[in-house]
Amino acid sequence: MAINNEREITEPVLLCDKNGRLNKESIGWARKPLITSNLSGHYMRKKKWNYWCVFGRETMFSATISHLDYAVVCFVYFLEYETNNFYEKTFLVPFGKNYTMPEEVQDSVEAVHKDMGLFFIWNKDHVALKVSSTDFGGEELKADIKIHYPENLDTLNVVVPWSDNKFQFTAKQHCLPAEGSFSVGDKTWTFNPDSDFAVLDYGRGVWPRKSTWNWGMASGRQDQDVIGLNFGGQWTDHTGSTENAVILNGNITKISEDVTFIYNSNDFMKPWGIQSDSVRLTFKPFFERTAKSNALVVKSEVHQVVGHYYGEVSLTNDETLVVDGFLGCIEEHKATW
Repeated sequence: MAINNEREITEPVLLCDKNGRLNKESIGWARKPLITSNLSGHYMRKKKWNYWCVFGRETMFSATISHLDYAVVCFVYFLEYETNNFYEKTFLVPFGKNYTMPEEVQDSVEAVHKDMGLFFIWNKDHVALKVSSTDFGGEELKADIKIHYPENLDTLNVVVPWSDNKFQFTAKQHCLPAEGSFSVGDKTWTFNPDSDFAVLDYGRGVWPRKSTWNWGMASGRQDQDVIGLNFGGQWTDHTGSTENAVILNGNITKISEDVTFIYNSNDFMKPWGIQSDSVRLTFKPFFERTAKSNALVVKSEVHQVVGHYYGEVSLTNDETLVVDGFLGCIEEHKATW
């Protein structure tokens, strides 16, 4: 399988030029979020989101603020692994003129609407993730989670170029220790920073009208190792860029091969595969989350499954990472937006 020649970015750079087109100097990948996503122009085509997912021992908790130019879409969900107890709540604000999204990965963003508020507050070395809702499936939701950014942790930051006028900056921040709790009604779940980790998917770009992507990810502890897995497919194919990487104990190994996602789109609960010369993984689901929307200008269908990774990834220096029942997620997302 061909290996892309991906340039490592080591100095701060702007995503766009003064005319809103892709700045060629931003194409590549970085270990730190050095790219400033100064999007402008491209009326109704800009896509911006901050997606948080926190993996606990008993539950996962997720909250997203997104701005699609013609609408703000926010959603919050949780899953209790043992019981498959799951609930998701979404709100949409047409145009969302009073909502702003930051240009930097490490910055604050918030969204408030009727009976739900989402606050992602950046504070030097951590994010305070606070969510509240007075009607979360008929119960009150409160989340107060502190997400730490270890000083020497590598993260994955990639600019994917389709053309001068269509491009995406994706920042996948893995292995972020999480502490705190969330409650639904009278039940509370807690997070311990020694064992529980958060993932941020920060996206800023100008997308084609129709898009399909796969994303596989996980962050957690296996024995004495803290591991982050990140793999993407379809949307990055043949662009010369990938979002494929492993973070092992704070150090990133960038995988510059396109990977193939193997799955049954008629039954997402069947085992998945992620394959390349360096990646040989199987994913076995135990829960499927389906989110569909069909508004006037936006149509989206997400099948995100939660389960466990098995297999191995070849790293540098002839080292191989083996994962055995490693908790994570994998998805297919089709959007007309």
